[in-house]
Amino acid sequence: MGLRGMFVCFGLCAGLAACGDTTGEQALYGAGAGVAGSALLDGNLVAGAALGAAANVIYCTENPGKC
Repeated sequence: MGLRGMFVCFGLCAGLAACGDTTGEQALYGAGAGVAGSALLDGNLVAGAALGAAANVIYCTENPGKC
């Protein structure tokens, strides 16, 4: 997956992920969204899960009022 694919996947992860109440839930929901985005883009599912988990945890940490 190229750099463009990573940005598309990141956008999908951010748009699809639900925040969750705990850090574990945030990581799990983000990973699920990342896997879904990677599957749609025919990318690496493990990388998508890792990127999605990290993106959702960071988003929720930075924007607690939006979760």
